[in-house]
Amino acid sequence: MTFSLSDLIKAAERQASGKDAPPVETWNPENCGKMDLVIKRDGTWMHEGSPIGREKLVRLFATILRTDEDGTTYLVTPVEKIEITVEDAAFTAIRVDAAGQGEAQDLIFTTNVGDTVKASAERPLRVEIDPKTGEPSPYILVRGRLEALLGRAVFYELVELAVERQTDDGPQLGVWSGGVFFALGEAGGHLG
Repeated sequence: MTFSLSDLIKAAERQASGKDAPPVETWNPENCGKMDLVIKRDGTWMHEGSPIGREKLVRLFATILRTDEDGTTYLVTPVEKIEITVEDAAFTAIRVDAAGQGEAQDLIFTTNVGDTVKASAERPLRVEIDPKTGEPSPYILVRGRLEALLGRAVFYELVELAVERQTDDGPQLGVWSGGVFFALGEAGGHLG
């Protein structure tokens, strides 16, 4: 089935309201098939092989994005559920702001689509290490099952804020936010 980008835009515009994302987690429409829309690892949204250059359009689509339990990502309206491809994470964290210090510190992340998220127990930070290269891939939960991959510069800012703490996994470097310690990697290890 072929989907008209303009029809999807109209459906998304009907559902978007104000700054808050629509309640896509509560919608259960039938799966309508797959669309040639790819969110690249660098955060670029591609439709039929070409980048979507209109930032407003990307932000609009981001409001109706959902990842289901099986890891499949969809654009969802109350009547349509269209599968798309996500290479890594749905969003990219392009900025971090720190307020406070030590255990009272809060870290606020801004994504490439304008979401702001405070790292906390409800919105955790996590780091995956590539077993082949040893390179870290840090993520923050944005909403639902949608995460943002932290940009390299953002991760370096976190490393600058990192403190050492003894954990069940041994000494770890990490950051505090929302009263939670988030390990970034082993103390004395390579963090990026």
